[in-house]
Amino acid sequence: MLSTLARAATRRPLTVIAVWVLFLLLGFGLGTGVFGRLSDNVPEVPGTESELASQYLDRVDPVGETVTGVVEGVTVTDPAVRAQVERAVAEVRALAGVAAVPDPYTTGGLTSRDGRALLVAVTFKGGLSDDAEEHTMDAAADRIRQIDAPEVHVSGGPLLGEQIGGRAQEDVKRAELISLPVVLALLLVVFGGLRAAALPLVIAVSGIAGAFLALFAFSHVTDISVYAIQVTTMLGLGLAVDYALLMLVRFREERRHTDDVVEAVHRTVARAGRTVLFSGLTVAVSLTGLLVFPSTFLRSMGLAVAAVVVVDMLAAVTLLPALLARFGARITPARTGPEAEEGRVFARLARFAARRRIAVLAVVVPALLVLALPVAGLRISIGDAQQLPKSTEARQLYDTVDAHFPAGTGVSPVTVLLKPGTGTTTAARIRALSPATTSRALPDDSTVMSLQPSGSADGRAATDLVRRIRETRGSAPVQVTGTAARLVDFRTMLADRAPWAAATVLAGIFLLLFAFTGSVLIPLRTIATTLLSLGAALGAVVWVFQYGHLAGALGAQGLGSLSLTAPPLIVAIAFGLAMDYELFILARMREARQRTGDDQEAVVTGLRRSGRVVTCAALLLAVVFGAFMTGGFSPILQIGLGLTLAVLIDATVVRMLLVPATMALLGHRAWWAPKPLRRAHDRYGLREEPSVERELASR
Repeated sequence: MLSTLARAATRRPLTVIAVWVLFLLLGFGLGTGVFGRLSDNVPEVPGTESELASQYLDRVDPVGETVTGVVEGVTVTDPAVRAQVERAVAEVRALAGVAAVPDPYTTGGLTSRDGRALLVAVTFKGGLSDDAEEHTMDAAADRIRQIDAPEVHVSGGPLLGEQIGGRAQEDVKRAELISLPVVLALLLVVFGGLRAAALPLVIAVSGIAGAFLALFAFSHVTDISVYAIQVTTMLGLGLAVDYALLMLVRFREERRHTDDVVEAVHRTVARAGRTVLFSGLTVAVSLTGLLVFPSTFLRSMGLAVAAVVVVDMLAAVTLLPALLARFGARITPARTGPEAEEGRVFARLARFAARRRIAVLAVVVPALLVLALPVAGLRISIGDAQQLPKSTEARQLYDTVDAHFPAGTGVSPVTVLLKPGTGTTTAARIRALSPATTSRALPDDSTVMSLQPSGSADGRAATDLVRRIRETRGSAPVQVTGTAARLVDFRTMLADRAPWAAATVLAGIFLLLFAFTGSVLIPLRTIATTLLSLGAALGAVVWVFQYGHLAGALGAQGLGSLSLTAPPLIVAIAFGLAMDYELFILARMREARQRTGDDQEAVVTGLRRSGRVVTCAALLLAVVFGAFMTGGFSPILQIGLGLTLAVLIDATVVRMLLVPATMALLGHRAWWAPKPLRRAHDRYGLREEPSVERELASR
């Protein structure tokens, strides 16, 4: 298949380039429409109690969304200010689609005790179409912002999703403006020429276009999270540079052995292209673990990111060969010289780790385990506007309310649905669980109770209240929903499905690595060492963002928990990226072993020939992830830091020390497989083409 793609790309390079140009136009034209289709309904899990109760309430007693405005910086009881506010409230009430706007001066809790702030809460009618709701919401928000005061902010409901979506678009643009020039500069250092350095950026831009287009396509069949833009774009950009870097380094090496550019492209695709193919498959398989979870958010993220990986992989094995066939003659071959001088630093590291394998394992493994210790105390939460940068309107509203109103103001209550048949004793026991409880009857004789928790909407007090309600109800037809209930159900879903997700990913990775190496021990060793680096990176994220250590250096703060989006995405994506570097190294080890038959020297040669590529790729990925961390959105900071640390730890400590140490410890047994599996690999596994095998043996 790869040979066919290479021949097609080199035979008609302009046609292939034209097809990809059309794809780019679609991605940056049609694909950017995804920014207007983002959802912030991350914690919803179909089929859970909280979701079923919410859907029931929407059918029986639909209630519209609510947005909140805050006026600050003036004496709100001043007659002139009061006249302005009352006039704005009256005009908002008159808008078609508005259900209620309480008078902030006569409704308790809407005016601050210090008289320096007030809240304007607007509730919209249920059952409005999306267009009608958006039109009414924008009109209400615009009218509130016209109040003459030093600070007026409006957010909440669908408006919050729009604000986060707009911020996501700004963050992506900023990250691209920062990362692309830095990546180009680093590539110039690596290749020493502009032509070779520019090609990975062409592939990277293709990856970004693929991210936009994939997300836009998926947005028509499922909700796309507000977090998806940064995550898929950073990964699409990073992997594209990785794959292009690997292919270009190999192309320049092949040019040392032949003056025929097309032949060099064919050899590059036959060797490095296979590594890219398996690398893309391993990343995609790592993301299939997200599909095991019933969460719409996790599934959509898994599908979208996997689609971006496929786009990057296809660009590397079709667009890049076409560009090389057309312009590759202008790219200088790799420098000639004694082979022993290539990667001598990495060769020394490999030999050191192999000779001192017990000492390396005794130092590195405990160190990584210590870094992973904070994972034991990991907590996840839905989060609130504290996760947003202070420059966003939603965060400014949050800070104003926090400064002027009692704790718990605006916190979503725990909603309890008591269906017909619920006894009065059960209802009384549930009502007694919170001193701030209200109730109302529904048209179908059900009752809805709202229990106000102390603290935040998804804090420990709120989630404990959900559990106490569910324990108190017994067998009565009572369901609990709301923010805290969704978080409890999301955590339960993660705990229930995580073992299945892990089994799916590990089995898939094992099969792919076995197909690549023909060994059963190398996949097990790879999985073990990768889990060590992943645990260390996730532990650092918990230490920084949950406990607050050094968070200020990143423009963040300790929140007492991680965003529920961060851990599953860090684990899935970082595991796949680690497989990237493992395959880069194993491919070179495998070639050296086929050529020499020396297991120990194959380890040294593999690291010597791949160490520079792995190090450069990790550095470039760290630059990309770091650029996306400049936006200040806490969940993206968490994901960015986790992936950056995972990549750097894996590409340095694990691949440069643990890999040669463990391979030396295993010796020739590293490539062992039972005879039945060996026969299966000989028949179905990855094998070089005969011409390639002969050439490798002759070198």
